[in-house]
Amino acid sequence: MLIIIAAIACRQKSAQDEPVTVTGVYTKEDSFLVNTANMFFKVLPKEANDAENQVTDAKVKLGQVLFYDARLSKSGNNSCNSCHNLATYGVDNVPTSIGDAGKPGDRNSPTVFNAALHNMQFWDGRAATIEEQAGMPILNPDEMAIPHKGFLVTRLHKDTVYHNLFVSAFPGEPEPVSFANVRKAIGAFERTLLTPSRFDKFMDGDVTALYTEEKAGLKSFIDAGCVTCHNGVGIGGGSLSQFGIYTDYRTLTHSRLDDEGRLLVTGDNADRDVFKVPGLRNVEKTYPYFHDGSIASLDSSIQIMAKTQLNKTLTGEEVKNIVAFLKTMTGDIREEAKRIPEELKAIK
Repeated sequence: MLIIIAAIACRQKSAQDEPVTVTGVYTKEDSFLVNTANMFFKVLPKEANDAENQVTDAKVKLGQVLFYDARLSKSGNNSCNSCHNLATYGVDNVPTSIGDAGKPGDRNSPTVFNAALHNMQFWDGRAATIEEQAGMPILNPDEMAIPHKGFLVTRLHKDTVYHNLFVSAFPGEPEPVSFANVRKAIGAFERTLLTPSRFDKFMDGDVTALYTEEKAGLKSFIDAGCVTCHNGVGIGGGSLSQFGIYTDYRTLTHSRLDDEGRLLVTGDNADRDVFKVPGLRNVEKTYPYFHDGSIASLDSSIQIMAKTQLNKTLTGEEVKNIVAFLKTMTGDIREEAKRIPEELKAIK
């Protein structure tokens, strides 16, 4: 485990050869902790643009309208916001979300906040980008249940407000109203849902951004080996891992469903119980936890992860401090993104 952590540290350190300039009243331990943190994590960028889908104001506006529009589901019962409520940190705070037909799904809905910075989407990692991800729930019979791409395109074509929004977002295209552009517009909107936090200020060298207990939690998080998987800009979201390396997770989560993870995608038995490592930004707000939403308490989740992934039993003090540290990564999106767009109210 220590070898793995050291390898991660060396790999990430190479991207930042110079130590961080620490500001404020600080000790040598503070300076060391800031620079150690920068070996494993990255400061949240100001934007999450993509060469394949450049973010523009017109795309973002269209994407926000689509995100809140329940007509992206067959019966009009669900919008993207139904499961990824932007007013509650991009989640619905239930174990598994309710689909268009009124039935619960099998997996917990992850937050869309900062998801554009992850290099895979869904608990099984089956989508590479948020644009790819955005189209899948729409066509999933257990989620938004649109029967086929043409069905949605025809529905959107009927409204002049949408026509104008698509033309503005995708100028010069002969058929701007398309399923591909639905995905791109929603993706562009989600690329604006970034949440800078106190932890980013600390990473930038402001040691006063974290309190003593929070710094102790960061140190415990690193020393325990949590950074083996929870690293990078998302503090996770960049890799897949078996859930239950040392202990079958089901014995601790008491999960109702026997979800075998990525095995269901690849058919490879080596992928049994393999899931995407979730990003931990805003984790205090995105309960319940794990792929099935089986655990409501952040404290319990930390203890379970330590046991299943690291074969460690953390002390109460360590758990308390790690919780305090994780809360420093709570941030929020701009208020305008939380409001239902006026354009949606005009669509009939």
